[in-house]
Amino acid sequence: MNMLLSILLAVTMMSDSVLFEAYGREDMEVWKELVASDVSGDAPIASSVQFSTLLYEYGYCGYIVAEAKKEGREALLPEAVGQVQQFRRHVEASKGQLPPGHYEMYMSAVYVYELRLHESIHPVKSMNIAKEATRLAPGDPLVVSYYGTCLFYAPKPFGNKQEALQWFEKAKELFVGDEWQYCWVRQANEMYIQQCHEKLKKH
Repeated sequence: MNMLLSILLAVTMMSDSVLFEAYGREDMEVWKELVASDVSGDAPIASSVQFSTLLYEYGYCGYIVAEAKKEGREALLPEAVGQVQQFRRHVEASKGQLPPGHYEMYMSAVYVYELRLHESIHPVKSMNIAKEATRLAPGDPLVVSYYGTCLFYAPKPFGNKQEALQWFEKAKELFVGDEWQYCWVRQANEMYIQQCHEKLKKH
């Protein structure tokens, strides 16, 4: 089946609310049905679906990479590598079609995933492009929250939990309106705020 047709059908069949609820119960197999297709090539995703599809690809890649790096889960590494490669192709092919800052946000995520899988890319590259995304889209909650995650996970001196918390709280203020009701990043942002408070209490 044509890659574009596969994506269109998947997005049509799955509503944001279904995917949001699946994220809440940590059922990523539902997401896999949407994003983990065995495809190749670099054709851009249709503009009507690329925004939401890339957002779910970004989230699923983070999940599968983390799972593949767990002890005893090495068998997932080929899937993780393939998924990140596909994500990179989709992001690069969609350059110029995405909202301001989103190309930079997603490429930063690609670098993070490749770093975790291959340990071949210095974290400064990912942090720099993530910072550029916030310059291009300072009022976009997705971009703001993403930069918070970079600071949350980055080793010193690249990031810290206190600064990450400030970005997560800023994103929370920006996640207003019905358009964000079923956005999984909004839910993740709340989780990170809680984790920041817990970790900062221990220090």
